[in-house]
Amino acid sequence: MPLVAAGRAVRESVSGLPREFWWLWTSTLVNRLGAFVATFMALYLTLDRGYSASYAGLVASLHGLGGVVSSLGGGVMADRLGRRPTLLIAQASTAGSVALLGFVRDPVAIAAVAFLVGATSNASRPAVQAMMADIVRPEDRVRAFSLNYWAINLGFAVSSMGAGFIAEVSYRAGFLAEAGMTLVCAIVVFLKLPESRPERTAAEKAGTQDVGLGTVVRDGRFMGVVGLSFLVALIFQQGSVGLPVAMGEAGFTPADYGLAIAVNGVLIVALQIPVTRVIEHRDPGRLLVVSSVLAGYGFGLTAFAGSIGVFALTVCVWTLAEIVNAPTQTGVVVRLSPVQGRGRYQGMYTMSWSVAALVAPLMSGVVIDRWGAEWLWGLCAVIGTVAGVGYWALMLRMPGSEVEVEVEFEVDAEAQAAARGPAAETPSLAGPRPGPSPGPDADADVRTTP
Repeated sequence: MPLVAAGRAVRESVSGLPREFWWLWTSTLVNRLGAFVATFMALYLTLDRGYSASYAGLVASLHGLGGVVSSLGGGVMADRLGRRPTLLIAQASTAGSVALLGFVRDPVAIAAVAFLVGATSNASRPAVQAMMADIVRPEDRVRAFSLNYWAINLGFAVSSMGAGFIAEVSYRAGFLAEAGMTLVCAIVVFLKLPESRPERTAAEKAGTQDVGLGTVVRDGRFMGVVGLSFLVALIFQQGSVGLPVAMGEAGFTPADYGLAIAVNGVLIVALQIPVTRVIEHRDPGRLLVVSSVLAGYGFGLTAFAGSIGVFALTVCVWTLAEIVNAPTQTGVVVRLSPVQGRGRYQGMYTMSWSVAALVAPLMSGVVIDRWGAEWLWGLCAVIGTVAGVGYWALMLRMPGSEVEVEVEFEVDAEAQAAARGPAAETPSLAGPRPGPSPGPDADADVRTTP
């Protein structure tokens, strides 16, 4: 009975997660259903407003730069003000700035507001990820991050199709629709989501050093993950920046590119949940090694593509890597983050993707113009290999076996029992320890220095 088995698999995938998670998930889905600016900004500026492609590229870069700045700022706010206030401020500001973007006409004003939209829209991401880590048990986090990533892609797929019809009527209507949907997200947060930032006791405050951005930067192990995340993000960004240019130079039409890249969204929506059921209890370090190499060589295979079918096949390969990498990477970031610094750690991780979004277009443009698209795809394979080797090297520095994890856990417990109670979740790429769940706040004492 395939339908019965499928229904049981779906129930098992969504069961056991707290109600607050599902309200946060709903907020994410609504937010992505209203996405318009990121998808149609270039078309709006060139076709509707009549600006040059160079100006459109400048505005897109400023939008990305705003995201880079706010990634760290949003993380600091999530730790200092709390997750809920940060979400409310970021989403309300995004709604206002997106609505304003639909009315400004001066090129300088458009550029400034686009920067503001990028900053406000990205400021909420560290808070969302930190809140999710706060409210979901450690053993369920990979599944929770996977479901959230599924909602992002489902919402984006639906909004991309709907936004196309809206753009034919009025671009301004699209901006206002996104502003309205973002405001709905803020209302959901205000009505349904309590603050989740864990409160530290007086003993914990006295015995635990405050986490600042300097602490994050000095955490060599975590910054290694951030650097490798940047490399992987450079690869995945080529799906939206290098691939359309290369296909265009090869004589394919925008419709051909749309058909090929649509495979990415369809596969994520179809496979994200079942694949997560397979990987959620496997060693995340090995998953990151495999997914990095698979992403690099998935794009590398594009050098041999000469038809829509082959292009779509390469998209299948690197999409599978994306499905594995996204929730696994976010889960590792949470495991390496102390509770009192989750916002800052998530902000630094988010910044790696924002910087990659700035660098990737420049990288693809220079490589394609000087050496050709084949060199870009070869470079992707090299970067994927380097990232895979990097994750493998990080694994050597961390407890990888069950025995080693048990020893570290016991030593840590003896050292901390008197002041802080039961030992915390051990920060490791090796996955959770077998046995009873340590509880939602079990990683409160994860150390932040290498």
